[in-house]
Amino acid sequence: MAKNKLKIGVLFGGKSAEHDVSVVSAKNIIGALDKSKYQIYPIKVHRDGSFDLKSLKKVDFVFPVLHGPYGEDGSMQGLLKILKKPFVGPSVLGSAVGMDKDVMKRLFRDAKIPIGKFVVIRSVDEKIPFEKIQKILGPSVFVKPANMGSSVGINKVENKKDWDKALKDAFLYDTKVIVEETIIGQEIECSVIGNENIIVSALGEIVPKNDFYSYKAKYIAKDGAALIIPARLPKAVTRKVQRIAAEVFKTLCCEGMGRVDFFVTKKGKIYVNEINTIPGFTEISMYPKLWEADGITTTKLLDRLIDLGLERFEREQNLKTIVS
Repeated sequence: MAKNKLKIGVLFGGKSAEHDVSVVSAKNIIGALDKSKYQIYPIKVHRDGSFDLKSLKKVDFVFPVLHGPYGEDGSMQGLLKILKKPFVGPSVLGSAVGMDKDVMKRLFRDAKIPIGKFVVIRSVDEKIPFEKIQKILGPSVFVKPANMGSSVGINKVENKKDWDKALKDAFLYDTKVIVEETIIGQEIECSVIGNENIIVSALGEIVPKNDFYSYKAKYIAKDGAALIIPARLPKAVTRKVQRIAAEVFKTLCCEGMGRVDFFVTKKGKIYVNEINTIPGFTEISMYPKLWEADGITTTKLLDRLIDLGLERFEREQNLKTIVS
């Protein structure tokens, strides 16, 4: 009966530039959720950040599908904790450091997790000559907003003219910009699930048709990239990538879910690019596709993610909040 079903609020949309991607992900999640177990309440966050808080208060559990700032960065997770609502995915800390590429990479560096070279620019007025960047990072670089996903605001730069344009573009989306060296290699992705006990998926490989896996290639162009599962890697390299993916998850204090992205060079050198703590659930998104390759349907995957959110919530409710 409906009264025995868990009331799931699927929170989607959002104030970030990834609003449209979130809508598509939410549609697929709603379609895959087991209707015999859950009563589903779609809750849209509008582009101005407004949403119906009453709807959020009446559900038992929340599935945030808010990609990017104001949803994937710990802000919504903080609100959900205040409201005492269990939810899918990392909590405040894991979400925040997983969103900020600058802080993320500094934590990786401290944990001896392999990453490429990078430079952080904190103001559009900080005039750094492209020649100086090239001396540090090499002839070709990627310019990115520090807090953004889905390749929004990212540009590959090889000359001064494009450098100035790329900085302006990135600063449209964030007050801090990260500049990364170009790493030539296979683009590899690994899905991760778990709280204390972490499980990693088979690896997937992305082969972009252009220079890099752009927003257009991910979500607009039907033939923007080829997705290969399992990734074309030797078994030893595959195992090492999977081990590092689990280390990434632990280092950033993540729980629930995440997708870790890598570069692997021809010589087998592994570099971590980033983690996505609310990965896409579109028809071509790697997070569910990798679990499908391991024999786990999206419906079963969503069941497990919800169970993990409930387990964490129950554990946290046992903590003392009053000193006696």
